[in-house]
Amino acid sequence: MIEPERPLRLDAPRDEALEHAVKLVAEAWRSFDRFRPEEPPLDERVRRLLEAGLPDTPTPVHVALDDAARILDESIAQARPRYFAFIGSSGLEIGTLADLLSHTYDINLAVDARAATQLEDQAVEWVGEFVGFTAAKGAFTSGGTVSNMTALAAARERALPGTRVRGLGDHRVAVYCSAEVHYSITRAVELLGIGSENLRALPIDAERRMRADALAEAVDGDVAAGVTPIAVVATAGTTLTGAIDPLDAIADVCRDRGVWLHVDGAYGLPAVAVRPDPFAGLDRADSVSVDAHKWLYLPKACGVVLVRDEKALTKAFAHEQGYLPHQQHELHAVDITLEYSRPFRALKLWLAMRAHGAAQFRGAIQRNLAEAALLFDAAAEAPDFQTLPQRPSLSIVPLRHRPSGVHDVDTHNESLAKEIQADGRIYLSSALIDDEVWLRPCFVNYRTTEDDVLAVLEVARELGERLVARGTP
Repeated sequence: MIEPERPLRLDAPRDEALEHAVKLVAEAWRSFDRFRPEEPPLDERVRRLLEAGLPDTPTPVHVALDDAARILDESIAQARPRYFAFIGSSGLEIGTLADLLSHTYDINLAVDARAATQLEDQAVEWVGEFVGFTAAKGAFTSGGTVSNMTALAAARERALPGTRVRGLGDHRVAVYCSAEVHYSITRAVELLGIGSENLRALPIDAERRMRADALAEAVDGDVAAGVTPIAVVATAGTTLTGAIDPLDAIADVCRDRGVWLHVDGAYGLPAVAVRPDPFAGLDRADSVSVDAHKWLYLPKACGVVLVRDEKALTKAFAHEQGYLPHQQHELHAVDITLEYSRPFRALKLWLAMRAHGAAQFRGAIQRNLAEAALLFDAAAEAPDFQTLPQRPSLSIVPLRHRPSGVHDVDTHNESLAKEIQADGRIYLSSALIDDEVWLRPCFVNYRTTEDDVLAVLEVARELGERLVARGTP
């Protein structure tokens, strides 16, 4: 019997396609080692590619790969050493290789995957050990949004058992957080039926941290009014300024009132490995989230949710279905997570820790902290720049360009942020802090050098003075 030709064949041997892809990746890695002087505009070929309809016939694989690389090169790549916007990813090379391996095997961690399942459990333990939450159980997720929602689902089920089935009904509930909490918490309470109207955004202190006294007052007032507290969300590194809520004091409030404490450490928590004091009390939390694709430098997506009691997750997520039978009461990964078709994200963290060791990660984080201090000191000494009153808690350094003759500083800095992005030598974003427009560089890239850091002031000053000369506010 003659077998029909296997479908989905390439026009070239797959080994040749892989070899060509390797060359493209190597070229990209070399380009990330140093900053580039500008971001190239979309060329005509890329424009045509992005306007094309669905292809019905194949393109030679080498051509298609080259086109993909061209499109990527004309995209904003967070791996570049002068990408300082938002909280970026670095695309650590060993993580890229891990993704290639895991996608090649196409592991699904919805159910038991034998060695891969055990590796994820081990990687969860390693993350817990790295951040000092050593009693942890948990799972890898797509990032902070899913991690935070997972933790709050567990908190909701503990506060009001059975609500995953019956819904909240007439229960009046509340979740408590800092006024500068990440929007993923708002999204989580909305999706969980708690409602963003029931998210209590509490006042912050002079260091932009949640006030524990305001938390205690809010919880006590709600309980007296018949409201059930679901959880308190403390932030270990706010996205706006990097502030770290006082975890120990917040943990006291939660302990005395029996309220679940979740720590959103998606951005800042890895810094606990080199600067533990600001994170005192972390070990008292019920759950923690951390994004390894932020300050552990791995490619997206690689979030982790950690819990003190794994049963809290099974109570929130476990179920019995005919197509997913349980053998001898063993759990599937889907019994503790939100996702079903879940890729093998843990491999990139596991492989990165094997290849580099935890000490190298601690050293890279320490270097980013030093870079933030360098920029803060340089800006504070410069007569044409303004900094916040407090030194950076982590690696975010808000600053404002205030040249002489500029009266509308907010409009000037808003225009300056747009000019910086168009210029392309550095890439950063603006932020609104106390209703003022600030430039907001963030350092979470292991490739960034001191020259890259100081380029923030050099480029901002040059472009800002050009705006003034043009008469632009």
